[in-house]
Amino acid sequence: MAPQMITPKEMLEKLVAFDTTSVKTNIPLIEFVEGYLSSHGIESARVPSGNGIHTSLHAVIGPSGVPGIGLSGHTDVVPVEGQEWATDPFTLTQKGSRLYGRGSCDMKGFLACILAHVPAFKARDLKVPIHLLLSYDEEVGCTGVRPMIGELGNRLPAPRLVIVGEPTSMKVVDAHKSIHGFETHVRGKESHSGKPHLGVNAIMAAGQLIGELTRMDAELRARADGPRFDPPYTNIAVSMIDGGTARNITPKACNFSWMFRSVPATDVGEITSRFAKFAEEEVLPAMRKVYPEASIETVQMTNVPSLNAPEGSPAVSLALKLAEQNETFAVSYGTEGSLFEQAGFSSVVIGPGDIAQAHAPDEFIEESELEACSAFLDKVADYA
Repeated sequence: MAPQMITPKEMLEKLVAFDTTSVKTNIPLIEFVEGYLSSHGIESARVPSGNGIHTSLHAVIGPSGVPGIGLSGHTDVVPVEGQEWATDPFTLTQKGSRLYGRGSCDMKGFLACILAHVPAFKARDLKVPIHLLLSYDEEVGCTGVRPMIGELGNRLPAPRLVIVGEPTSMKVVDAHKSIHGFETHVRGKESHSGKPHLGVNAIMAAGQLIGELTRMDAELRARADGPRFDPPYTNIAVSMIDGGTARNITPKACNFSWMFRSVPATDVGEITSRFAKFAEEEVLPAMRKVYPEASIETVQMTNVPSLNAPEGSPAVSLALKLAEQNETFAVSYGTEGSLFEQAGFSSVVIGPGDIAQAHAPDEFIEESELEACSAFLDKVADYA
């Protein structure tokens, strides 16, 4: 009995039903995809995480021994907690032309399109193979795709180029900002608030550090050395802060999270070294005069490089040709494309959906975006 055909919308309904929030397992979704591919006679291989609750998946459709085209997407989604939804986030709901559900835009819409196209890919006499590259934990720093990239060309066959289907409204994106996230831990000494000179106020020390980040941010905004981006500059932001135990106790500890998104022209090391120098030379000495064991420690939590595809990029050239476009764009969010590019795989970003809907309550994708992506994948199949 021939496997049943499925539309992108029907596939999206199945994918959205899996709650693949990054802190949860994505294995049930992967098992579903494995079964679906197997029903079409396609073998797949897992690249599991160390904790055993996540896995990437790699599959190849078409001839072996020839470098092909990779279609890459992440299976995880951001949390819905704290957001007000008018519909169940994990039940695809149609209202007019919009399909609502967590991940519908970012980026299960693209996954739905490529999986729905599997029968068409399988039926074609492909000249080069099509690789399906499904990852995990993109939303927490693009960590899950890295082990899979490491296997390409070793245990797993490697593509020649990679198309990353993040939501771009089906525009061809050849550049994006980097993402660098940090946690800074400030340790001082407790004292009675009436005797502040006997303690070291960790929150006030953290405030000095945050003040320096604010000054650096203002300078980077004024520099505006990324005219292709919106906004056209590298930006620094402090997103979380925690410290103190009571109003009348000098706080001994303060932790804060900060990050910056840099345009390719920015020297990343300049930002991190200036912050470290300010902490070491301007803040710590006064703390240690009172308490020699006072400390400031900064740990990098996220490191996603920028994408700046070189002139003549095979992936960009192909995407422009297939999308019938003659202009490329730059975006301010990060993608796994930069990691593929860094590993030597020419990469481009193009996918269905508007990034403005990503991570938002009542996330949706327009049906027309799925249709446009499907038309693009038809041309991928014709080319391949």
